[in-house]
Amino acid sequence: MPEIRRVAILDDYQHTAHRYADWGSLPEGTHLAYFSQHLGSAEEVVAALEPFDVVVAMRERTPFPGEVLDRLPNLRLLVTTGPANAAIDTAAAAQLGIVVSGTRAAGLTSTAELTWGLLHALTRSLPAEDRNLREGAWQTTVGRDLHGARLGVIGLGTVGSQVARVGVAFGMDVVAWSSHLDTGHAAALGVTPVSKRELLTTSDVVTLHVRLSPRTTGLIGGDELALMRPDALLINTSRAPVVDERALLAALYAGTLGGAALDVHFTEPLPIDSPWRGAPRTVLTPHLGYVTAGAYETFYRDALADILAYAAGKPVRVLTP
Repeated sequence: MPEIRRVAILDDYQHTAHRYADWGSLPEGTHLAYFSQHLGSAEEVVAALEPFDVVVAMRERTPFPGEVLDRLPNLRLLVTTGPANAAIDTAAAAQLGIVVSGTRAAGLTSTAELTWGLLHALTRSLPAEDRNLREGAWQTTVGRDLHGARLGVIGLGTVGSQVARVGVAFGMDVVAWSSHLDTGHAAALGVTPVSKRELLTTSDVVTLHVRLSPRTTGLIGGDELALMRPDALLINTSRAPVVDERALLAALYAGTLGGAALDVHFTEPLPIDSPWRGAPRTVLTPHLGYVTAGAYETFYRDALADILAYAAGKPVRVLTP
C-alpha cells in the first residue's frame, strides 16, 4: 500500500481547515502541515512542497503546471477541492505517476448569494455608507432601485440561473445571453433571451457567470464596455480573465461606466500595489464566492477521503487528462 508520510494543505487563509475534517484519522505518524500564506511563484511552491508526498490544493489558487510537478519528486497524490482544476496539468501528472483526485462540487449557491451581496453593495453604496457613518456622517448617497431595472445575465448555467431567479423575484426585467443559450430554460425562469449587443446596451446591471475557457477569455473587452451605458454596473464573480482588466480600469477612471463589483482578480491574493485598490466606484472582495462553511466542509471531508482511499491503494475521484 502507498505510504502517507507528509501532507500539505495549501492556502488555509482563515486558519480553519483543521475544523472541517477529522484529520486525526490519517495514518499514524503522518505529518500534517497547514500553509496559511499563499505560495506565489513556482520557486516558492517547489521550495515549500518538495518534502511532501500529498498536497491538498484549494481550487485554482496555486497553479501546478508540468514544470512545477516535475520538480516535486516526492509528490504522489495531488488533491484539488472541486471536481476539476484548470490550474493542474493532469497530463504531466499522469506521466510523472502523480495521482490527481478531486472532490464533490460545493458552493453551488454561495456564489449566486455573493453576487447579490455585491449588487446591493453597489446600488446602495453600502461600503461607503458604512464607512461614512462610522466617521460621523449621515446619509451621503442616494441609492438605485432594482424593481423595474434591467438585469443582464451573461451565462445562464447553474449560478447564472440562480441569480436570474432572484432578479425576477425583485421585479427586475431579466435578460440573458450566452453562446449556447437554452431558450426553453430561459423562458422557464422568466428570462428573456437577447443578443449580446442588446444585453450590453440596455442593461442597468450586467453580471457574468461563464466558465473560463479560450472562448470566454476577454469576453468583455474595450468594445463591449463601450456599448454599456455610462451608469451601468458590471459584476464579475466568474473568473478575472473574462474581462479585459486594463479596459475596465480605463472605463472606471474615465467615468464611462457606473461601477464594478469584482470577487475575482488577475493576481490573487491582490498585490498591495494593485491599481484596483484605488479604482473609483468599485466594490472588491477576495474571491469569496465559494468560501462558506458548507463548501469547506464538503471540500475538506472529501479531500481526507481521497487521501485515505489512496493510502488503501484504491484512489477515488481521479482526474484524468
